[in-house]
Amino acid sequence: MNGLLFIDDEEGVRRSIARALKKSSYQIHTVKNGAEGIEFIKAHLHDVTTVISDYKMPGLDGMETLAAIGALNPEITRILLTGYATMEAAINATNEGLDGFLTKPFDNLELRTKIHEIMVHKHLRQFIPEQIYQEIHNSPEALQPRFNEVSVLFSDIRGFTKMSGAASPEKIAAFLNAHYFSPMGEIAYSFNGTMDKHIGDSIMVVFGSPATHDDDAVRAVESAIAMQIKAGRIDRRLAAEGGLRLKVGIGIATGTVFSGILGSLRKKEFSSIGMAVNIASRLQAMAGAGEILISEETYSKIEDKLDASALPPVMIKGIDEPMNVYKVNYLI
Repeated sequence: MNGLLFIDDEEGVRRSIARALKKSSYQIHTVKNGAEGIEFIKAHLHDVTTVISDYKMPGLDGMETLAAIGALNPEITRILLTGYATMEAAINATNEGLDGFLTKPFDNLELRTKIHEIMVHKHLRQFIPEQIYQEIHNSPEALQPRFNEVSVLFSDIRGFTKMSGAASPEKIAAFLNAHYFSPMGEIAYSFNGTMDKHIGDSIMVVFGSPATHDDDAVRAVESAIAMQIKAGRIDRRLAAEGGLRLKVGIGIATGTVFSGILGSLRKKEFSSIGMAVNIASRLQAMAGAGEILISEETYSKIEDKLDASALPPVMIKGIDEPMNVYKVNYLI
């Protein structure tokens, strides 16, 4: 359910919000204070997607209220509304992890537009860097289906299936999230990579979609090097503690793919498909622990900037002729 909860101690403001959003797709709910808002979310945890709370209220203020609601369900979009349009309030809202900041008095159309922008931003920033979000914001057609050249990175933990067989589900989840998905995802993000998907213990990152740059291949390889260096440091720390280890193999391929919003009626995602995706996956499977293998197309774009050595040609499923492969050289 697409529910929106508005929390404000002034009845007139609550009525104004309800009128302003009457023609929107939201099912509007209003309460008069933070405590009631928290209890409402507890009772309708999966029915509310967005909460807007006034900043100044008796009892819990808006920051405290939205923090408590975020603890109940971090997926809820949380927006702070205030009549005190100060930079300090905006900074505090951001530091608390809130998704947006609105000021009153407000224009109805402006309010609806701003809520929509905040929600789109929240969902997009879960899988693309802020810099690319801004490009999409400025050019909405960036998400339209299209063919374009990208560099695809696949990363996978070596021996993870066997290694995780003796670990508890809780330990596996904590290991993957804290030591692998989070640090590797942050590195990809810092190089403007789009996190396409997680597949088991594999990560797929696309450089060049939805926004294309001249140095996509270079950034993909530089990201891979940073990932391997980070994984090595984490693995050495894990080795001292005993238990699960983090030894990663990475494959990168460059080529033309189809990118667009794909999926079923119940689940959609912005993704890329094409031969470059398949080749990157195959190269990742061939890579040993700590290795980065790249396709000839990728090598041709990075050879004057980064160091790589040619390996004997290999057969890749789906390609008739042996393919030239290169191993990236880097210092730990």
